[in-house]
Amino acid sequence: MKRVVICAGGPAEDLPDLLSLKTEQTIFIGVDRGSLHLLERGIVPVEAVGDFDSVNENEFAMIQSAVERVDSFNAEKNETDTELAITRAIAYLPDEIILTGVTGGRLDHFESALHLLYRIQVEYEDVLFTIKNVHNELSVLSPGTHLVNKNEGLPYVSFFPFGGAVEGITLTGFKYETVNARMEMGMTKFTSNEPIAEVCTISFLKGICLMVRSSDS
Repeated sequence: MKRVVICAGGPAEDLPDLLSLKTEQTIFIGVDRGSLHLLERGIVPVEAVGDFDSVNENEFAMIQSAVERVDSFNAEKNETDTELAITRAIAYLPDEIILTGVTGGRLDHFESALHLLYRIQVEYEDVLFTIKNVHNELSVLSPGTHLVNKNEGLPYVSFFPFGGAVEGITLTGFKYETVNARMEMGMTKFTSNEPIAEVCTISFLKGICLMVRSSDS
C-alpha cells in the first residue's frame, strides 16, 4: 500500500509514533514546523511546504539544507498549509494519506483539519484519509459497509454524525450492536463502543459518519 504521511506543526507531544508509519512505500511531507518534527525523528521528508511562520531563521535554514524540495508560501493565502500539502500528496497517487500534527494546540486549526478531512474524503473516494495523533485516529465514512479491524492499541470506537443524521446504521461484531438505527446530531449513544470480533462492520444508508478510534493511555 502506497502511503503519504503529512506532518503539520502541532505540538510534538501530540504526534503518533512516526517511525511506526514508515514503510518502503511511505512518503513523508512536512508542513511548516512539522518538517522539523520529522527531521528530529530521523525522517527526511520528500517535500516541505507552508508559510513557515512557526520557525525561526535558523530552523528554516535547517529545513532548506535537509529537504530537497522546500516551497514557501505567503501567509496571506486562501488555502491552509495542510491543504497545500494534501494537494502535493494526491500527486503521488497514494492508497492512503495520514494527517498528523493537526490536533492539539489551537482548536480552530483542528476544526479546519476536520472539515478538510470530510471534504477531501468525499472528493477522493478511492484514497483512505485519516487523522492520527498519539491517542486517536479519525476517519470519515460514506454510506455503505465498512470493515473495522480490532486494534488492541485503539480499543474504543465512537461514531458521530457529521453535518446531519446518519440513517440505517447497523453495527456488528461490537460490544454494543445495533440494527437499522438512526444517529441524530447531538446524540451520544454511539460513543465508546468496543470491537469484540476480530473484524467488525459498520453499515448505513444515508449521511456522513465520523469514526473515532481511541486509547486511554
